[in-house]
Amino acid sequence: QVQLVESGGGLVQPGGSLRLSCAASGNIFSINVMAWYRQAPGNERELVAEMTSGGTTTYADSVKGRFSISRDNARNSMFLHMNSLKPEDTAIYYCNADQVAYSDDYGHRDYQYDCWGQGTQVTVSS
Repeated sequence: QVQLVESGGGLVQPGGSLRLSCAASGNIFSINVMAWYRQAPGNERELVAEMTSGGTTTYADSVKGRFSISRDNARNSMFLHMNSLKPEDTAIYYCNADQVAYSDDYGHRDYQYDCWGQGTQVTVSS
């Protein structure tokens, strides 16, 4: 089974920066798309940024020019560099991985889709 673990959240002042990390574990061969989502209280979960295995990126309009997504495919990891943070960026940030090719405990190759981490809290406040 594939598991995702986020880290790097915390409390930061407006205008500050944070770097979130997501590590995927398991007998993973490849991950097609990795993405960051966020959910603020009372709001639906929304896409923040995503990156394909080939390096194509997509960003929400609200974070363009401030956030940068990157991946380390060899380590099945993903990062979100967040700059010029605003109070409206406050949310729980979730890591997502889609179409994960992995090997189970019996050596059978399979795919896992739409995998989620447990989330990490980001709070932007003075």
